[in-house]
Amino acid sequence: MQYPENLNAWHDQVREDIIDPEREITDPHHHFWAERLGSTYELDELWSDTQSGHRVTRTVFIECRSGYDLDAPKPFAPVGETRYVAAIAAEAAKQPGKAQIAGIVAHADLHLDPDTLNAVLDAHEEASNLFRGIRHAGAWDEEREKFMFKGQPIPHLYLKPDFQRGVQLLGARGLTYDTWHFHPQNGEFLQLAKSCPDTTIILNHFGGPIGTHRFAGKREDRFAEWQDEMAAIAECPNVVAKLGGLAMPFNGFGWDGRDKPPSSDELVAAQAQYYHHMIDVFGPDRAMFESNFPVDKLSVGYVTYWNAMKKIAARYPEAAQQAMFSGTANRIYRL
Repeated sequence: MQYPENLNAWHDQVREDIIDPEREITDPHHHFWAERLGSTYELDELWSDTQSGHRVTRTVFIECRSGYDLDAPKPFAPVGETRYVAAIAAEAAKQPGKAQIAGIVAHADLHLDPDTLNAVLDAHEEASNLFRGIRHAGAWDEEREKFMFKGQPIPHLYLKPDFQRGVQLLGARGLTYDTWHFHPQNGEFLQLAKSCPDTTIILNHFGGPIGTHRFAGKREDRFAEWQDEMAAIAECPNVVAKLGGLAMPFNGFGWDGRDKPPSSDELVAAQAQYYHHMIDVFGPDRAMFESNFPVDKLSVGYVTYWNAMKKIAARYPEAAQQAMFSGTANRIYRL
């Protein structure tokens, strides 16, 4: 599957006024790539989205295997991505009135022996003072080859002792650990979180509810089970939740295949129950809204997404809204 050439024109079919335009937003989850699936998403494309009406002042880049240094020894190849994003951040800093890349979550193989892993983390820190943590995603599923975004090839990653040791090392160094996975892995993720109590772990994308392939038509049927899984995970005080990334094709809402993208009201109607449950069990101080762009751009527009978040957040006190739109992300990523 490729990103359609007319994606921006597709989104232009839905025009909405900006809700609460002065609300400051930190977008704690986006990617950059020079070319992937027939698309480019770098500074111009990010700014096209962040300058579209909402007041996005800071962003956090999340690893996506861009700009790797293929000439370096394999464990150090991901440091090239940190350099790539640091150069984009430096370019952004020349225009301080626009959204600034304020943090970098890079990749490292957390299976590595401690000496090598420490050396890789040192190299990330030397590459940029924006380096804040690591994402080594655990996403795996028996049908992963059918998904547009497949995750990684190792099952039961979270349960491996050497991997848990790597996550623990991040905490010892004051670094965060980001991850995403598919919903059948929520139990294993809970075990990982309990094994690393001194590491701040950021759960991406609601624990990955699948709504396609063998789970087609079953997402709502297992909503109560998902609620219990998230409530159990939220009992781990070291886990923070990112609220977004629920519009990827495998989530099964089907918006990516429509003639017209959804409005913010449609997004709220379809997904608000997920957001409200996460806010209820994690609390606003351990929850942050995330765009997951340009991945979720396949289904929803940037203006639409943040309008929907503002509609969802409207029932909460001002302090809670401030936390979820910027405060939690700023604190967790030390922005």
